[in-house]
Amino acid sequence: MMMMSCFDGKTILVTGGTGSFGKMFTSLLLKEWNPDSVRIYSRGELLQWEMQQNVQDERLRFFIGDVRDKDRLYRAMNDVDIVVHAAALKQVPAAEYNPMEAVKTNIDGASNIINASIDNGVEKVMALSTDKAVHPVNLYGATKMVAEKLFVQGNAYVGERNTRFACTRYGNVVGSRGSIIPLFLEQRKQGRVTITDERMTRFWLTLEQGARFVAQCIETMRGGEIFVPKIPSMRITDLAKIVAPDCEVEIIGIRPGEKLHEVLLTEDEARHSKDMRDYFVIEPELKIWSRNNGREGKSLPEGFRYSSESNPIWLDADKLMSMVDIS
Repeated sequence: MMMMSCFDGKTILVTGGTGSFGKMFTSLLLKEWNPDSVRIYSRGELLQWEMQQNVQDERLRFFIGDVRDKDRLYRAMNDVDIVVHAAALKQVPAAEYNPMEAVKTNIDGASNIINASIDNGVEKVMALSTDKAVHPVNLYGATKMVAEKLFVQGNAYVGERNTRFACTRYGNVVGSRGSIIPLFLEQRKQGRVTITDERMTRFWLTLEQGARFVAQCIETMRGGEIFVPKIPSMRITDLAKIVAPDCEVEIIGIRPGEKLHEVLLTEDEARHSKDMRDYFVIEPELKIWSRNNGREGKSLPEGFRYSSESNPIWLDADKLMSMVDIS
C-alpha cells in the first residue's frame, strides 16, 4: 500500500525528464506514488519517443521544449503543482568550450523556471545542483552556483503567492552516463586505465538514491533550503583497482577545471546549516526565514566542512559492487 505523499493527485513537471535522473524519478513517481499526471519537458524528440516505448502509463505527458524558451515554459507549467528542474548542460569540457550556451541553459533557464513557476502558481520547485557549484573552478560549476543563488533568492520574488523554491546538492552518480566507471569499463578492454591524480577523492551515490533524496526533500521543503545528503566517498585509485584490477594504471595529470577533492558544504555555509542525521540542510539567509522554521536538527560546529577527503563514510569494494554492476 502506497503512503500518502505530496505527489498524490498532483501534476508534476520534470525538466530534462528524458535524462538519467528524469527517467528514474519519473519511474518512482509512477510506481510508488499516485500523481494525477507527470509532464516530461525536454528538447529531444528521439529520447522522448524512446521513453514513451519503455514507460507505458496514461499519466505520462511529453512536452518538447527548452528551458531557454520562456513562452514554452509558461504554457507547459499551466496547472502544474510541482516542478523538478533537472535540465542542464552538465559536461565540464562542453561548458568550457561553449560558455555562452552553458550560461543560457543553466542560468537563463533557471531564471525562466522561477518566473514561469511564480506566474503559474506552482506550489513547489526543486532544482538539482552539484558539488561542483561549491567553490567552482570551472564554468559548469560557476553556472550551477549562480543557479543555486537564483532559486534560493527566488523565494523573495513570490510575495503573497504560495510558490516555494529549494535545491538539492549532491555528488557523482555511480555509473551514470559520462561518469568515470563507464570510462574505466571501456578502458579495461585495452588493459590500461587513466587517472588524472592518485590523490583524488569523490562523493558517490546511485541514481535511485539521488531520485529518492529529491523526492524526500520535496516533501519536507519550506522554501530557500539547499539539501545535502550524507553519502560515501572513495579514492579514484581504489575505484580503478576494483573496476579494473588487472589493468595498468597511467597517471595523466589533473585536467583543466578539475578538483582533487569535492566539497558539498563549506565552513561559511555550516554557520547556517543543520545536521538532520541522514542529510544536512543549508538554511537560507533570508528575512522571511526563521531559524526555527518548523525543522529540528543539530547546529554544526564552527569550522565544519563536508569534503570528500575528510568524509567519515567510505565505500569499499563490496559496497561499490552493490551499487553498480561492474561485471
